[in-house]
Amino acid sequence: MPDIRILTEAELRDLVPLDLDAVDCVEQGFTTLAGGKVVMPPIMTLGVPDHNGEVCVKTAYVPGIDSFAMKMSPGFFDNPKIGLPSTTGLMVVFSSRTGILEALLLDNGYLTDVRTAAAGAVAARHLARAEASHVCIIGAGVQARMQLQAMTLVRDIESAAIWARDVAKAEAAAASLRQDLGIDVTVGTDIAQAVSPADIVITTTPASSPVIRAEWLQPGQLVIAMGSDQEHKGELEPACLTKADLYVPDSQAQCALKGELRSAIEAGLIAAGQSFAELGQVTSGQTPGRRSDRELIIADLTGTGVQDTAIATLAGNRADATGAGATFTS
Repeated sequence: MPDIRILTEAELRDLVPLDLDAVDCVEQGFTTLAGGKVVMPPIMTLGVPDHNGEVCVKTAYVPGIDSFAMKMSPGFFDNPKIGLPSTTGLMVVFSSRTGILEALLLDNGYLTDVRTAAAGAVAARHLARAEASHVCIIGAGVQARMQLQAMTLVRDIESAAIWARDVAKAEAAAASLRQDLGIDVTVGTDIAQAVSPADIVITTTPASSPVIRAEWLQPGQLVIAMGSDQEHKGELEPACLTKADLYVPDSQAQCALKGELRSAIEAGLIAAGQSFAELGQVTSGQTPGRRSDRELIIADLTGTGVQDTAIATLAGNRADATGAGATFTS
């Protein structure tokens, strides 16, 4: 059997920072997905309700890439109460030609965090107003911090407001981001007042009931909703989607089952058969993104297997170039 490369979280953090290369890598994944030849099965989810947990398995075969990743991503949302991270996981990389195991990426969810934040940057690059400078982040976890960092890669962000149910956690995140990014980051105590003046609103929570109301949203905003990735989740009031001038899912089929689109369909506000242009169709130029500064746009990002194969490929290429990782010979 061929050798297997094993990369640790620390090595992967060095190899794949959240930067424009990561954003470009994920954008190319969306563009390729829009070409219609990617094989991306539905997400497999194992629920662990007794412990407020779930495990998702995502994958995609992307023509032209020599390998593909299968990502296993546990989310146990009571873990912070006992001092553990809420998300962990790993990626397993196989040869696209032979199916032989090539690598284990023991990232503890880090690569998922990077590709998720990069997807937000892709959405902002194509759907936010060019002069967008103020961001509202809903949530105060790792992804909340990374999303704001991602926004600074594609827009000239000058300020941000963070709102979270845990005010102390929001204060800590704001202080850290002020230091890391050198921009003004405040904590909002009233969610409506935090949302309404923002150019970009990003929701990053595992909420099972809406935290954003349609009446708070304003013309010209981009709302990036990324917390709803399971059937029981939802961060936006369903009426938000009908108020929007443009709704852009990462995968319509996936969003109809697990994203904000699911909630709007269940509420009877959007027909199950209505068709929407996906993010990859925007990045590939098949369909326009933002057409005016007055458009209210919602991007529904549930996280796709093509992102996982794309970011794993970037990690593998950089490991090949640097010789990083350990080799296991079977």
